[in-house]
Amino acid sequence: MPVWAERAGRTAWHRYHIAERYGLFTIIVLGESVLAATIAVQTALDENRASAALYEVVLGGLLIVFAMWWLYFAKPAARFLDTNRAAFVWSYGHYLIFAAAAAVGAGLSVVIDQQTDHGELGRTGAGAAVTVPVAVYLLTLWFLHVRPHGVRAARTVLYPVTAVLVLATTWTGVPVLLSGLLLTGLAAATFVIATRDDSSGDRLEDQPAGR
Repeated sequence: MPVWAERAGRTAWHRYHIAERYGLFTIIVLGESVLAATIAVQTALDENRASAALYEVVLGGLLIVFAMWWLYFAKPAARFLDTNRAAFVWSYGHYLIFAAAAAVGAGLSVVIDQQTDHGELGRTGAGAAVTVPVAVYLLTLWFLHVRPHGVRAARTVLYPVTAVLVLATTWTGVPVLLSGLLLTGLAAATFVIATRDDSSGDRLEDQPAGR
């Protein structure tokens, strides 16, 4: 038990090293998602089942994964891992980050199977296999990486709003492509806002929330 293990003294740890390792593992999981989708696409191509809808899924899937990567590394996390409590919440919260990132890859495979008449789920169910984990990823990332920085409300609200919009695409005909465009828009908006704040000398986000 952690409490028992710490009875003789606090275990030393390096917050920048911790953040780096979690970031590397996130890259690995996202890479596995790309691999899973690639295998599903290759299977469809081998069976001559390629279509315009399939290429839309491929494009949307790439946009989703690349945006997930960019959003994760948009803000450094190590600066607010300054207490055991903050570090434990951040670390264990990554269970949702890793699970959601892996589920996106599985969801893309489900959508591809549905597009090629290999899946048993309908269009809405297959779309939810992608949109739900994407929304979970965004909300968890907002809670762990964005909120602690104490950034402006205009920037903070973008994450939960985008998560809701991503869920709404489940009932459209192209949930993967629309989700990819939404995440790309979120990445672009956060970049523009951060650049504007930096140019205006706003350093509020350098301080962890509540400090």
